[in-house]
Amino acid sequence: MIWGIVRRKITATRVIGQSFSTIRPRCFMTARKEAIISCKGFERIQSASYHIFSGSYVPSKPRSREVTELIQTESFIGLRSRSFSSDNGDLVDAVVPFMGESISDGTLAKFLKKPGDRVEVDEPIAQIETDKVTIDVVSPEAGTIQKLVAKEGETVEAGTKIAVISKSGEGATQASPVEKTESQPSAAEEKETVEKKIPKAEAAPAINDRAPSPPQSTAKKPSSPPSKPMASEPQLPPKDRERRVPMTRLRKRVATRLKDSQNTFAMLTTFNEVDMTNLMKLRSDYKDAFVEKHGVKLGFMSGFVKAAVSALQHQPIVNAVIDGDDIIYRDYIDISIAVGTLKGLVVPVIRNAGAMNFAEIEKGINTLAKKASDGSISIDEMAGGTFTISNGGVYGSLLSTPIINPPQSAILGMHSIVSRPMVVGGDIVPRPMMYIALTYDHRLIDGREAVFFLRRIKDVVEDPRRLLLDV
Repeated sequence: MIWGIVRRKITATRVIGQSFSTIRPRCFMTARKEAIISCKGFERIQSASYHIFSGSYVPSKPRSREVTELIQTESFIGLRSRSFSSDNGDLVDAVVPFMGESISDGTLAKFLKKPGDRVEVDEPIAQIETDKVTIDVVSPEAGTIQKLVAKEGETVEAGTKIAVISKSGEGATQASPVEKTESQPSAAEEKETVEKKIPKAEAAPAINDRAPSPPQSTAKKPSSPPSKPMASEPQLPPKDRERRVPMTRLRKRVATRLKDSQNTFAMLTTFNEVDMTNLMKLRSDYKDAFVEKHGVKLGFMSGFVKAAVSALQHQPIVNAVIDGDDIIYRDYIDISIAVGTLKGLVVPVIRNAGAMNFAEIEKGINTLAKKASDGSISIDEMAGGTFTISNGGVYGSLLSTPIINPPQSAILGMHSIVSRPMVVGGDIVPRPMMYIALTYDHRLIDGREAVFFLRRIKDVVEDPRRLLLDV
């Protein structure tokens, strides 16, 4: 604490009827007077120093312009004061972290902790839902949740305070349970008042029925009204069996992007079918050795990613995009893989897929899929992408027309593998067949390029040796 010390200055003037110019004793002593003033929980220390000289106060600097009789007033002037609160650094604020370059705000989805709960350093206490991912708000210090500042469902920005944490664990207040207990009796009281009012409301019509004139008027009207309710009742929706749930920010973002895609692109879809016999045999022959060496399973997605890379290299216009009046050709290939989660559709990106082998692609897909499922995927891992692959076959889809993922120009749709009779060498034999679909922006890509693209996919998947020979 800083003590403000003020030296009080008085002039050589009349004190108790005498002038200091005529009183000049040889001895004097220095006195110090302090006062402690309390106001609204804060303390201020004031002090003044002066000389006691023959019963009078003699100033140390007689040239001062201030004139005061200290014996009579004994007033003290505080030059500097400092207020002290109860905050000794025990309370720490939990704020919303930076959410990404393209994300300005998010919705406070839910609190993972409540007031009074113990939290550790970097332990998640809330979840922020953005247009693309869900971000955790972690505790900056170990302690106890003292109070929750924000509410669930509110829109928050980076740096917004949502909770207060006490490092010592003192002063934790559970505000939410109190509010719940207070709201319950009020609801019960409302029910009681309603029940009391109901008999009175029912008694009124009974009195009116005794009058002779109302029965005559009611007897004339029953013929027409019953027909209207009878006709309208079947058309009314069952309100008691409906639930209204607000859309999540991710779902709203997906809906907006898909609608913008329909409004912007001239989308056209072309189809083909692929015989999966050779790719399935390749997987069956080397799946054990693949897992033993690389630690991941060999799936069909890596084969289609390699096939898409080969097709994009043969048809670079499919990897391009329209920007105003220009066409931007990308000399790199970043494949986006559509992954469906419980919260919505996310599209993580495999960077530089053209330079990756089967094992690297499988590892990248597994890592991104796990992050997408548990909600730990970042914005950077979903940004960009030049071409998208959507595998609806894992859900049993036989055929579909996928929608382009802006700002890309095309998307490849994979579907379920079904054994169908095919003509091979003049004989009808069962073959595992898959329908594939390419939806593309017809403003940029013509039907010729789209068909050649799918033909390349078909050739590479049906004969994977083409990848080795680049033919």
